[in-house]
Amino acid sequence: MILSCQGVSKAFGEKVILDDASFHIEEREKAALIGNNGAGKTTLLRIIMGEIPSDSGTVTLAKDSRIGYLAQYQDIQGDLTIYEELLTTKQYILDMENRMRAIEKELDHLMNAYTRLTHEFELENGYAYKSELTGVLKGLGFSEEDFSQKVGILSGGQKTRVALGKLLLSRPDILLLDEPTNHLDMESIAWLENYLLNYPGAVFIVSHDRYFLDKVVTKVVEIEAGHVTCFPGNYSSFAEKKARLRDALYKAYLNQQREIKHQEAVIVKLKSFNREKSIRRAESREKMLNKMQRIEKPVEIQTQMRLSLEPRTVSGNDVLTVENLAKSFPGQPLFSNVSFQIKRGERIALIGNNGTGKTTMLKILNGLLDPDEGRYTLGTKVQIGYYDQEHHVLHSDKTIFQEISDAYPTLTETEIRNMLAAFLFTGEDVFKEISSLSGGERGRVSLAKLMLSEANFLILDEPTNHLDIASKEILEEALNSYTGTVLYVSHDRYFINQTATRILDLTNRAVVNYIGDYDYYLEKKEELTEKYAPVQEDIKETPSAGANELKKTEQRIEELETRDREIDDTLVLPEVCTDPGRCAELSREKDAIQKELEELYEKWEALA
Repeated sequence: MILSCQGVSKAFGEKVILDDASFHIEEREKAALIGNNGAGKTTLLRIIMGEIPSDSGTVTLAKDSRIGYLAQYQDIQGDLTIYEELLTTKQYILDMENRMRAIEKELDHLMNAYTRLTHEFELENGYAYKSELTGVLKGLGFSEEDFSQKVGILSGGQKTRVALGKLLLSRPDILLLDEPTNHLDMESIAWLENYLLNYPGAVFIVSHDRYFLDKVVTKVVEIEAGHVTCFPGNYSSFAEKKARLRDALYKAYLNQQREIKHQEAVIVKLKSFNREKSIRRAESREKMLNKMQRIEKPVEIQTQMRLSLEPRTVSGNDVLTVENLAKSFPGQPLFSNVSFQIKRGERIALIGNNGTGKTTMLKILNGLLDPDEGRYTLGTKVQIGYYDQEHHVLHSDKTIFQEISDAYPTLTETEIRNMLAAFLFTGEDVFKEISSLSGGERGRVSLAKLMLSEANFLILDEPTNHLDIASKEILEEALNSYTGTVLYVSHDRYFINQTATRILDLTNRAVVNYIGDYDYYLEKKEELTEKYAPVQEDIKETPSAGANELKKTEQRIEELETRDREIDDTLVLPEVCTDPGRCAELSREKDAIQKELEELYEKWEALA
């Protein structure tokens, strides 16, 4: 056992967050911490880290174990580059390397010390730290061009990825990760899944990404109404057991309530006889009733929004036609010659890595940006409802109530309040300013406006961001029963599997069509990408004829450069990143390649 929480309780004022919470994490175990927004997941992680005190209970970490924590929000400052920031996790190796170089100068006198230090350096994977850093950075979605960016100017999402990279490289015995996938694209999430599966320590994760949890965890720790319960298995296993448990508990509660009412009726009847024997029997039954261990009524916490999407009018069968669409920004070409059609009733997921132009595509189709080339045509009677992940459709200076009443002036105050209550805004909450709301709250306001729009073509940009699992499931049900048409961008693979009838993958500046869900896309991705969106190779100059030595040199350079790239690609693989021996072996080969290339470049210059 590496981490134990026993009887942990925490309240803020009268609000109980944790009530006698107990659980433990075994060495190398991968566990999830789940619960609705506000249930206390982050509070529990902060108590474990000692950032805030618990009201009672104990947190115990195994002796000599190190713990690493990734908070949801990071504020890394300074003049270091991204690469240099991650390199700080290897400072002890750099110190060793510097000392080794110093010892080398006095090698005759210090050979024994040098041999000992070299052995320690090898044990610490010292020869491979550069490759390890590069592998983690690329796995988390940074290109080599990004490595030299200063961390102080990075976006919040980039800073979180840098912090996650530093945490993975520092290799603590237990990782505490609070929403680690929030700022990662699909490829990076898949890389992180494999990295964590191969991680030699324990992992405790807060995440609303159900596909990610299914792949990684073998235990689920749930917080509900302050109570903590442990379930063996992944998320899907938990969801199934939880539903059965809730159903059984509710039935047991109803049966006990019926028995209590029956006994109370019998007691009243016995007392009404007003005889000594009947009164004694009534008192005996009362004692038994008082000793009965009462089953608490299963708490129906008001945390589930009520969402119903229905179009006002039916559109034509042809909803959207896109022809030869192209868009680029200075120094950043996004896509070109993109064409596709959308028919009424389809639910299409637009996917792709960060920076491929997914949000830009939605903005063009919603009339917020102009394309560089091409055109798009909306079908007859098509009415768009747009959900913007940045919630620019909301007005920061308005209250929630004003946001709805100004957009839909025909609604009465009672109708607005009832509708907002369905999205968990009650009482004085409706007068909160938009600017003061959390991401999840803004998402609920945007969904409320979307529901009221009664549009027949929904264009949604990351609609599940900041939603807890229960809210995601409600949105899935609403979209699946919606009779209109949906085009959405999402990196939530579980959500895509539940809702999409078709997938458009924006890759290599083109769109590849998949008629199926996310699992079908994974199965066909390599085959269809190569067929419909191959990577464009750079044109190579033909070597001049007759220069045999020059040609041989160029061929050798090409062979070595190809092998160098293969090593880089291999070092990114999670099963290699987490294998110090393999990393060291590949790093030594890479160093040898670099030395030979330096010689070949000089030879080529002389021959040329």
